[in-house]
This record gives sequence, structure tokens and C-alpha cells, in this order.
Amino acid sequence: MKRLVIKIGSNILASAEKGLDTRRLRAIAKDISEVIDAGHQVVMVSSGAVAAGLKKLGLRVKPQDIRLKQAAAAIGQSSLMWAYENSFADFNKKVAQVLLTRDDISNRLRYINAKNTLFTLMSYGVIPVINENDPVAVDEIKFGDNDMLAALTASLVEADMLIILSDVEGLYSMDPAHKGAELIKRVREITPEIEKLAGDSGSAVGTGGMFSKVLAARQAANHGIPVVIMSGKKSGLLKKLLTGNEQGTYFEPGKQRMPLKKGWIAYGVKSKGVIYLDDGAVKALTVLGRSLLPSGITKIEGDFEVGAYIRCVTKEGRKIAKGLTNYSSKDLERIKGKKTAEIEKVLGYKYSDEVIHRDNLVVI
Repeated sequence: MKRLVIKIGSNILASAEKGLDTRRLRAIAKDISEVIDAGHQVVMVSSGAVAAGLKKLGLRVKPQDIRLKQAAAAIGQSSLMWAYENSFADFNKKVAQVLLTRDDISNRLRYINAKNTLFTLMSYGVIPVINENDPVAVDEIKFGDNDMLAALTASLVEADMLIILSDVEGLYSMDPAHKGAELIKRVREITPEIEKLAGDSGSAVGTGGMFSKVLAARQAANHGIPVVIMSGKKSGLLKKLLTGNEQGTYFEPGKQRMPLKKGWIAYGVKSKGVIYLDDGAVKALTVLGRSLLPSGITKIEGDFEVGAYIRCVTKEGRKIAKGLTNYSSKDLERIKGKKTAEIEKVLGYKYSDEVIHRDNLVVI
């Protein structure tokens, strides 16, 4: 048995002109039901609520105004879930809606509660259908697109594979519109060159594009989870994939599965500030596997308190790590560059020798 997270893109399910494509949605429900009947567990991450709501609002393209987006999501969400419930009922399957915001992931207690809810639903044979809580989410707490939400979900449920259903076959060597474009069937490592191939364009109804899918694949791969980006417009491909037939683009997983807590730190929590490190501190974190001490800090950005999650960057600004700080930004301004023996003398107290302990730090 494999535990699968299947992400379904907006372009597959809906358009602003026609609303929900219920025929395609039912075909997907049939494919997923066959996968479940073969003994696998499935968690779905579905886009489409905003696109489904646009037609009801009489809008032809996705609006920039966050209030209109939220209104479209509120109207479209009920239509989307009604369509899923009816389609899966034809195959004797039950679905449950789960709405998440970044706050639900960044708050450790809510993160654990979400995990427990998903596992309970699966234990009863119910298919969780996850979407971002667009009607109440604002820019500060939005995931940005459901590709990243799918990658977070894959780590949350410890998935064996993340499958992203798209309106294209996978990642190509160049823009698929060009005659010479070739499908890349396997990616061993997501390099800057691979990211460049993905471009950075979305669609009229979606927020992602191939670029966001590749970034999501990198995130999942860092958790040790393989990823497949494949067409969601053709029936029967999921079953073929899971019986050994290559489909789309396969992204190999990292060699080691990142521990769940560290995965949560790396991708589930939004950074509150930035600290710049000298070359010695960079080496200590990335090569020697040590904690971060104040002596290696050269500069502080942001206003944060004890317990905040902050980014660690090189002197050029390249992100190398993320972790939970034992000191506030004000305290760090006073002890940066100092030895641990000087902390108490400078501050009048000492929480810890380490600014970020190794157990609470993830090298990225």
C-alpha cells in the first residue's frame, strides 16, 4: 500500500467562462477510486474553487482584488465539494473537506491536529479533499498556490509519493509550444537550470504554473518524497503510473527523509527575521553540523522575539538555514560577534550558549 497525495490543478477542473468541468472531475474521481480499490490511500489537494466561483460572479479572469478572490472562493467552494461528493458517490467513496491556511501549518498544535484529522479520515476510508481557506486567507497567511500546499501536505501525512496533475504532460526541455520541446522524463536533482526551464508563468484561473510545481517538487524531494508531474486531462494514467508505466516527469527523492519536525521548520513556518553569518559560522552549520553561536553573526534584520523562526544567510544574502532563535532581535544586536562567555556580561542574563540549537535548525 502507498499513501499518495494527489494535487489537481485549476485548469483541469474549471474555467472562468464555463465554470466547473463536471465530466473531467468525474473522470478523475473514477481514476482515484480505482487507485484506492487497488489498496492505496489518497489525500487530495484540489484547486478550482476560485475558478468555479468566477463564472457565478460573471468574471472572465481571476481578479487581483483579494476581496473578489475571497468572494469567488466562497461561492465556488460549495460547488466544487458538491461535485466531488456526487462524483465519488458513484464509486462508493466518501469525501471530506479540509480547509487550511498557513497559520494552521505554522502553529505547531494546529499542525498536529490537522495531521491527526487527516489520518482519522483515512482510517475510516474517507478521502480528504484539502484546499487553502481562500475565503478568509489574506496575503500574509496564504500559501501562494496549491502546489506548495500539496508539498506541505505530502510531508504532513508522510506520503510515499506526491502526484501533481497538470494541464501539460510534465516538464519540457523548452516551452512546450515550440516544436523542438521534449518531455524530461526523469529529474535526479532540481538545479537552477531545471528551475529556469520551468519558467514563471501562471494561468488565467490558477496561481501556479510549472515554476511553482518544480519548487513544490523540490520541497517534497527534500523530505524524501518522490514527485510526478503529469497530465490530468487524460483518463487511466494514474493506474498506469502505479503499475510501473512511466508518466510525465519523475523527480527523484532526496537520499534521506527529513525528520517531520525539521520539515515543519523548513517549510511550514514563516520567517520573522534574517541573520547574516560570517564564513566560519556558515561552515559550522552546513559542513560541521553545529549549532549557531553569537560570534558568527554579523548583521540582524527584522524585529522578532525569543522563539521566532528566522532565516540564516551568508554575507551575500544566500539562504542556508532556518531555525528557532533563543534570543530576540534586540538582544542579538547587542551580542552579535561576541563569544558565548560574554553573553551574560553584555545582557545581564543568558538563555543559552546557542542562538539557534542544532535540534531546532534546518540546513536548506
